[in-house]
Amino acid sequence: MNIGVLALQGAFIEHEHILRRLGHEVTQVRLPQHLDTIDRLIIPGGESTTIGKLLVAYKLLEPIRERALQEMPIWGTCAGMILLAKDIAEGRPEGQPALRLMDITARRNAFGRQLDSFEADLNVADLGDQPFHAVFIRAPLIDKVGVGVEALAALDDGRIVAARQGRFLATAFHPELTNDSRFHELFLEM
Repeated sequence: MNIGVLALQGAFIEHEHILRRLGHEVTQVRLPQHLDTIDRLIIPGGESTTIGKLLVAYKLLEPIRERALQEMPIWGTCAGMILLAKDIAEGRPEGQPALRLMDITARRNAFGRQLDSFEADLNVADLGDQPFHAVFIRAPLIDKVGVGVEALAALDDGRIVAARQGRFLATAFHPELTNDSRFHELFLEM
């Protein structure tokens, strides 16, 4: 399988390392023609407003939407989750481009500033009995899930931090910053 990793800004190299370790070919997606050779796409963490503007500047926004409609699985981590979300709790900044493919409402910087970043062990039934150690960096969360969206992981207080809807996966944290490849494997099986 050839996995695309959006490589405009953010933590894309770390995803690439895990995917290669799992034995997959990886394409750094920077231009529309890069989408032609990939089977699935990861949109990494970074800064969602910047990534959205770069998607427009590099003419990737509509081609990614088109591939999504053609059944291509997409996984958004942190900022990537915000770009996948149909709604943002605080509203999207004026003119901010987004894919709006997944029926979730995301809340930006839900835990505060960079200094409020943290790590937590999550129980994720789809990954087995061993907790997943998640890294949250200026992380969003999922305020609301729509019909057909399955919450995969939540913090101890019940706030949702991972969800799946058909071929779309969203995580508020950064699985690529751990040595645990189970979320990547889950995405590859979707």
